[in-house]
Amino acid sequence: MGQERRLDTTMIGSPLDFAISEIDRQTMRMVEQALHADRLLLAWQPVVLTKDTKKTIFHEGLIRVLDETGRTIPAGDFMAAVEMQELGRLIDCASLQMGLTALARNPGLRLSINMSARSIGYTRWMSTLHAGLRSNPRVGTRLILEITESSAMQVPELVVAFMDELQREGISFALDDFGAGFTAFRYLKDFFFDIIKIDGQFIRNIHSDPDNQVLTQAMLSVARHFDMFTVAESVETAEEAEWLRQAGVDCMQGYLFGAPRTQPLWSTDSAMMTA
Repeated sequence: MGQERRLDTTMIGSPLDFAISEIDRQTMRMVEQALHADRLLLAWQPVVLTKDTKKTIFHEGLIRVLDETGRTIPAGDFMAAVEMQELGRLIDCASLQMGLTALARNPGLRLSINMSARSIGYTRWMSTLHAGLRSNPRVGTRLILEITESSAMQVPELVVAFMDELQREGISFALDDFGAGFTAFRYLKDFFFDIIKIDGQFIRNIHSDPDNQVLTQAMLSVARHFDMFTVAESVETAEEAEWLRQAGVDCMQGYLFGAPRTQPLWSTDSAMMTA
């Protein structure tokens, strides 16, 4: 009897596993309801030129979901639960559509929009992109698509072909969270990313952390070799920014220069430039 009870417990799983699964189900329901009710928006964060931090090079659009009470939910609270589901693809479609709309309405803007490699070949996502390009051909040259390192490495050959096709349309690509995943460096010569964004874990306290300094310098060296534009993420202090400036980082992004905001005042930016 005791042995049978232990077997049953193993099949059911631990209470912690059950609790995590239930949280994921609740999160997915919340996101699905928000999609049906069109309660999604983008929060925009500036990416500034290191040599002159008053100049905004482009803005990143960060997806936000509003729950039924109107509370804003950041992507970090739900993307892990929906990433491998079709909900994740629909989130990517919504992000892209909002980004294309912003570009069409503001000819001086350059924007980056996040996407998963899993959305490559997703019919609705591709239809959204091509419709936006047909309605305004100049939009493509001001659009940057950000793909996380971990996502890109799941299907590297597919990502390479996808990038090659869209770069012909003038679209740029950024490798997001560089250093956080498990990129095989041999793929970098095939990917041809235009931008790499160095993950924030290497930027925090970089002015006083020798390990982060060495790792960041290595990533900067790789970027220079492959002629890729560099962005340091999660810059929060003046000391971090000064170290990055001296190291030769092209651009910086983080709360030091502006928090994500859902109603950006584009006209207050001192410059809108092309990376």
